[in-house]
Amino acid sequence: MKITVLGSGTSHGVPVAGCSCPVCVSGDSRDNRMRASVYIQGAGGEKVLIDAGPEFRLQALRAGITGLDAIFLTHAHADHVHGLDDVRPFTRDRTLSVYGNDKTIAEMKDRFSYVWAETQVGGGKPRLLPLVIKGPVQTGSLVFTPVPVKHGVLDILGWEVKEAGKSFLYLTDTSAIPEPSREKLKESSNSRIIIIGGLRERPHETHFSFEEAMNAALGLGAEKIYLTHICHSHFHSEIEKICREFIKNKRISTGDFKETEIHPAYDGLELNL
Repeated sequence: MKITVLGSGTSHGVPVAGCSCPVCVSGDSRDNRMRASVYIQGAGGEKVLIDAGPEFRLQALRAGITGLDAIFLTHAHADHVHGLDDVRPFTRDRTLSVYGNDKTIAEMKDRFSYVWAETQVGGGKPRLLPLVIKGPVQTGSLVFTPVPVKHGVLDILGWEVKEAGKSFLYLTDTSAIPEPSREKLKESSNSRIIIIGGLRERPHETHFSFEEAMNAALGLGAEKIYLTHICHSHFHSEIEKICREFIKNKRISTGDFKETEIHPAYDGLELNL
């Protein structure tokens, strides 16, 4: 399984329009953060997208995406679905399944109502098949299992992706992981990469802070942790230092802290599992 981080930024992206803060004018390409999304390729050539933000077209061109077999949505906020129209080139000869919970699918159908309305001949629109998730979904060698999490008061989904006994967990926009979800994840494979939303160092009402995200991921048995959905409060290099300090303090406080890699994600990051 190959995982490509298409975007690692929060809802406004980085640089933020009209902002001239040090991060927004940074010369480090890792400080340029498009809206959060990941692209997954399976061993059998499967091509799957989790979320389609407003920059999806640009992300697809940069990553060399030539097709899609399915889309899995975490929730229906604009920064996670407003690129859906740009999947049109991948639906010329087929209908593309889009999975989400009932609220996400309902909001998507309402916001993109023209997709299912009668239009003039030649009217360009993506061919989408909205599907409310009921349980694990298999796409070739990849198995996608929905993970209910909280985004403030909203019930949204994370996704656990398994292939050949290995698992990858994607938990963006998360502020709490309910106990049932934690227990199920602990029972899963212990060979895991977790990409988890960590907005900034300071607390936030609807997102994990860096420390909250790292602690949550460690509690799920992560071997490698990457923070995503990052705002413009921190340089990439600064977040790397925060991660190193977190590991150092854990080792001091526990005395037997295992080696776990923790880093900020960045646009274009590629991971293999």
